[in-house]
Amino acid sequence: MSFPNTRMRRMRRDDFSRRLMREHQLTVNDLIWPTFVCEGKNVREPVGSMPGVNRLSLDQLLIDAERAAKLKVPAIALFPVTPLEAKSLDAAEAWNPMGLAQRAVRELKKHFPEVGVITDVALDPFTTHGQDGLINDDGYVVNDDTTAALVKQALSHAEAGADVVAPSDMMDGRIGAIREALEAQGSANTRILSYAAKYASSFYGPFRDAVGSAGNLGKGNKYTYQMDPANSNEALHEIALDLEEGADMVMIKPGMPYLDIVRRVKDEFKVPTFVYQVSGEYAMLKAASQNGWLSEQAVVLESLLAMKRAGADGILTYYALDAAEWLRAG
Repeated sequence: MSFPNTRMRRMRRDDFSRRLMREHQLTVNDLIWPTFVCEGKNVREPVGSMPGVNRLSLDQLLIDAERAAKLKVPAIALFPVTPLEAKSLDAAEAWNPMGLAQRAVRELKKHFPEVGVITDVALDPFTTHGQDGLINDDGYVVNDDTTAALVKQALSHAEAGADVVAPSDMMDGRIGAIREALEAQGSANTRILSYAAKYASSFYGPFRDAVGSAGNLGKGNKYTYQMDPANSNEALHEIALDLEEGADMVMIKPGMPYLDIVRRVKDEFKVPTFVYQVSGEYAMLKAASQNGWLSEQAVVLESLLAMKRAGADGILTYYALDAAEWLRAG
């Protein structure tokens, strides 16, 4: 058919017809709220590079978690800010049953059992060098020893009551090792959200400031275990391996610059596929909005809808609570 029989603008003319033909919809059910937890009481410490985001002590976390629960945000992802004195070369604080993350899980499940709790399984908040794993004398992150430590960390999270453990370290074989250990421990229903395609991105800077690992990492990098931003086929290989090892969900990180990866993953595997709108993405949107260059609500909801359109089933975003409010208001 051709013009004038086909006029594409006909269906765009009125709100009712635009709504009837709308292909994708963003709802609160798509949102996961990542938050930073710290020691202390009555602490609400702003993250300088992420305006509007705070490091929260557990009592303050519960206040914001109540807001998340009332908005029916499905899940909260926890990221602990480890005190310098608790960091070490072997990252032993990561699996301390009374560690910050473990206590946060217990408090959240006690007060808001209906909200899913996702924990970060990685060693960078706990190492003195800021790497996601254990290092040898040459400074190289060793895979298998790191995996053994990650298993202990994941088990401690499951014992505390985490609904989902989310390995973000990019070690080879860690999903299979964690799944086997969870089964052996009797935690068969603890889900694994694998950061299966986590890129060595420059968009993570504000996050590292927030959790306090930037200073430890210094001029170091994570190129030997996170993925090269130039690669796409490699992501499919990584995800296939993690699914075979027992991952229930997979993550692509960062978000907006990697939506082609999200689309390929969803088309290829048709499994629960998540994306992380990372700290650098948040900081750019926030800064442009604060300067009056962009309409914050409009561009945030558009960017989240784009992730949904690309194939994401769930989106980790620091805008989760605000976005939930905006969506509820219509």
